[in-house]
Amino acid sequence: MKRTRGKKGRLEGRTTPHKALAEVRQLLGNNLRTRDMLIENLHTIQDHYHHISNSHILALSIDMRLPMAEVYETATFYHHFDVLKSKETPPPSKTVRVCDSMTCEMFGARELIQQLEIREFDDVRIQPVPCVGRCHAAPVAVVGTNPIENADTKKIKSAIDNNAFEGGEPDCISYIDYKKNGGYQLLVDCVEGKIQRENIISLLEDSNLRGLGGAGFPIGRKWRILREQVKPKMVAINIDEGEPGTFKDRFYLEQDPHRFIEGTLIAHWAIDADKIYIYLRDEYAGCRKALKKELDLLKQDPPCRLPEIHLRRGAGAYICGEESAMIESIEGKRGMPRLRPPYVAQTGLFGFPTLEQNMESMHWVRDVISNGSEWFSNKGRNERKGLRSFSISGRVQNPGVHLAPAGITMQELIDEYCEGMLEGHNLYGYFPGGASGGILPASLANIPLDFDTLQSYNCFIGSAAIIVLSDKDSAKKMALNAMRFFRDESCGQCTPCRVGTGKAVTLMEKGEWNQPLLKELSTAMFDASICGLGQAAPNPLLCAMKYFPEEFE
Repeated sequence: MKRTRGKKGRLEGRTTPHKALAEVRQLLGNNLRTRDMLIENLHTIQDHYHHISNSHILALSIDMRLPMAEVYETATFYHHFDVLKSKETPPPSKTVRVCDSMTCEMFGARELIQQLEIREFDDVRIQPVPCVGRCHAAPVAVVGTNPIENADTKKIKSAIDNNAFEGGEPDCISYIDYKKNGGYQLLVDCVEGKIQRENIISLLEDSNLRGLGGAGFPIGRKWRILREQVKPKMVAINIDEGEPGTFKDRFYLEQDPHRFIEGTLIAHWAIDADKIYIYLRDEYAGCRKALKKELDLLKQDPPCRLPEIHLRRGAGAYICGEESAMIESIEGKRGMPRLRPPYVAQTGLFGFPTLEQNMESMHWVRDVISNGSEWFSNKGRNERKGLRSFSISGRVQNPGVHLAPAGITMQELIDEYCEGMLEGHNLYGYFPGGASGGILPASLANIPLDFDTLQSYNCFIGSAAIIVLSDKDSAKKMALNAMRFFRDESCGQCTPCRVGTGKAVTLMEKGEWNQPLLKELSTAMFDASICGLGQAAPNPLLCAMKYFPEEFE
């Protein structure tokens, strides 16, 4: 579109929006205007106005001295920002989000969405969304920021009618109570020189504690690599668990946030880092309130000298669970994975060597160091070492987070921890590692579940998010649900993932799958995608075809 000049020579459509600029400056107040604060400032505008107008985009670009294109591209990248085009009608100020991911679909999410859409609510919109991290209580809706577990129209209507659009804080262990029970004493001992860095790293190496976000990289080995890097160094903690079926980090965060904070501070000391950044998924609004409060209490009365600790808020992008995409997001950019090398340990946050860790990994640091490496490594089963926090949802009597030995089998989990299958349901299959981990049939329910035990079956454990299917479910339908999720969550950076996921959905939505073409497409995605999203997206469809042939007859 050709731009024309106004009477005073200014480009029309790009004149300074004085009213919006004043609004933005007043709203942001003393908020920093540094580049890395862009997403935080966008959240401030979105929270206040329930949308972000075109004039606010321009005003923010002026106030932060950033190109308007950068602000716009960043805002439109994330699902939780409602960016309006010129003269576009703002959405309703209140939103009810209904999860339509796999477990919630199994328990009637689509029917619930349809029932809600035909109802009339004043100034409320109904929005299907991907997993919100409460799969044990499917179906789940979030009224504003208020999570409604085992949701139905009655519960949701009641929340709307009572204006219950804000969720409460979890009843977690407070800073005072944590200290009373010996919390932060280990950190103090480290800082005061009673424990040596080398001893800590060696102990973690011996313990077999691994990264519990999905990759499973040994913690001690990672700390040693970062210990050898040149300062300045950063620590980045990933609590953006967006994998459908995963909710273990939220579970531990709602119980005892200081345990992972102490583990993080020990990691910071062990590698001699400079700053700590904590990246929390936006769906965990209650956790964010509690974590901010507890961090403030910690800073007000520190047990020892503390580094800078920054809490950063995600904005609804699954891809930011990938370490380099998360780092891009912390820097205030679109969460697009970086090409490697260089690796995050070499060139990470703000260009500095960065220790990236999953929150649960840090949760166990204190216990492993206090109790010794064998305390953790001896917990395994079937020749595996350690403990795993299994997020279990689906057709079982007792879903939830179950701490169990590494190497336990699916059948053992169901029998010993889940109190069996739901009445009238028989085990049919299971996702061992969330949406991306593939699908295994009931006949393979005795495989040890751990890192490195599932690859030969074209599956992986990832974050140990297990979704249990019964004979009332369809692996074919669940694979399609997973692929729709990957299509919607692809960052779009690489063609094999962006185009491949969309093409796969189109092929899978047909009554009869073109299996040779889907296999060929999967190979292209495996071989050419930049990150794990595109590489893992085909796993469910390939497993459905391989292990559930009866659904394709």
